[in-house]
Amino acid sequence: MKPNGIITFTSDFGLEDPFVGIVKGVILSINPFARIVDITHGIGAQDILQGALVLRSSYRFFPPGTIHLAVVDPGVGSQRHPIVVETPMYIFVGPDNGLLSLAIGEEFSAYIIENPNFILEKVSQTFHARDIFAPVVGYLSLGIKPSAVGRKLEEIKRLSLPSPSCEEKKIIGEIIGFDHFGNAITNIPEELIRDKKALKIRVGVKTIEGLSSSYAEKPPLTPLAILGSSGFLEISLNLGSARSELKLKKGDEVEVTFD
Repeated sequence: MKPNGIITFTSDFGLEDPFVGIVKGVILSINPFARIVDITHGIGAQDILQGALVLRSSYRFFPPGTIHLAVVDPGVGSQRHPIVVETPMYIFVGPDNGLLSLAIGEEFSAYIIENPNFILEKVSQTFHARDIFAPVVGYLSLGIKPSAVGRKLEEIKRLSLPSPSCEEKKIIGEIIGFDHFGNAITNIPEELIRDKKALKIRVGVKTIEGLSSSYAEKPPLTPLAILGSSGFLEISLNLGSARSELKLKKGDEVEVTFD
């Protein structure tokens, strides 16, 4: 895989602290011509699953050769490995805690980052994004081979999404996350319900009739169900936050019935 000079960056760092800028500074010190694209730095603190879902929904919209840097790392400084994962189309860099796994199929090569030639001389216990991941990304963008960073890792840590239960005329899933607008993302993939008739979606005490094709299809502040861009069923509120108005939280049951 030949890098194309594009690097994406996803993290839970927020924008109040200098962490994002420092990581970019390290990358640009190694490759001043790198193009760094921020996916988001608004991942919930230490929320590995949310970060994995964001990476899963965004990585494939970049050209082949893109390097995807993702850092949501509550285990920083522990025994978890910093890794580089090469796939047929992309390179991923981040902690081996499941964060990268939803974006990576079965065809990959993974390597533990341990070669001192590609990390900063002094490595802190709390900022591996600066001291390990950023310099490695910089050197990868210049064309070093992923295998140069260290030993091969036969398998990476995998996250598994909770699977919905499916009956003859019923699917029971759950809310696995929320976006900035308060839309509730479920673990029910669109292919399970796209062609079903007479759909009813129950969440909490609220029952929603059928799927909407747009948010504006319902009156303001009316709950609706929609197949979101993430590929999953979402519970939304036109011109409002389903999360706050319906008092939803992660893990809440979502029941879909149909004919």
